[in-house]
Amino acid sequence: MFSKWFYYFASIFTILRGVKSLLATGRLFFGLPIQKPVVIELNNGSRFKVRSALDIWIIKETCLDRDYEHSTQIEDNWIVIDIGAGLGDFAICVAREHPTTQVYAFEPFLESFNLMQENMALNQVTNVQVFPYAVGARSGKMNLDTVTGVAVQHSTAKIDGATGASSTIRVSGISLDDIFKEQKLSHCDFLKADCEGAEYELFFNASTETMSKIVHIGLEYHNGVTQYTHNDLVAYLERNGFSVEIRPNPVHAYLGFLCASREPMGNLL
Repeated sequence: MFSKWFYYFASIFTILRGVKSLLATGRLFFGLPIQKPVVIELNNGSRFKVRSALDIWIIKETCLDRDYEHSTQIEDNWIVIDIGAGLGDFAICVAREHPTTQVYAFEPFLESFNLMQENMALNQVTNVQVFPYAVGARSGKMNLDTVTGVAVQHSTAKIDGATGASSTIRVSGISLDDIFKEQKLSHCDFLKADCEGAEYELFFNASTETMSKIVHIGLEYHNGVTQYTHNDLVAYLERNGFSVEIRPNPVHAYLGFLCASREPMGNLL
């Protein structure tokens, strides 16, 4: 309980230090009337159109707390894949800080995808390629569950029977193997994933060859969505040569961040 409230308390100061647009941010957090989407600016110069206080919270975790990069600092000239790119927060922060790094961003929900494109233009980044796809076990059409009504919580992975037809939309999907094939990627220096439980199927169905091309992974894991937990993912990644670090979420026991790294292929030859 103490860690939960300490996290919230520390997060307030993180936002106060990192966000310029405090008036708009305050209106969103307190539910006061404001025209949406709202443009907020960070002290590092990044600007984002946001729909809600939750969008700002995600930007805090991604761009201010750097939760996905806890164990690995992204470098220039890297190849980065962003799965579950949302409004483009991670992709844009990486692209602005490392203009020689190439980012491939995947987001299946059309509203979020369009918002990501607007945010790319707002920040004038040119080193990001965006794709309106979910990433999962195989390429083809997928069901995206929207039952929560919260864009950042939509998922293609649900426990059997937990998804109703009225809350699903059909989206295009692609496998991790096919991302590497279609984009002709020899390797990926950093893969970020926030896909609400689909992290299990996208990794468990990737080939050994594809996994060997990934050097660093930063993802948010989601327990209770499928039959798998983060422990299954840790075991799988370790079998594929990764060293893994887990950081549980201080508020929600079913969430946490996983960071994994392995030696680049060139260093193994």
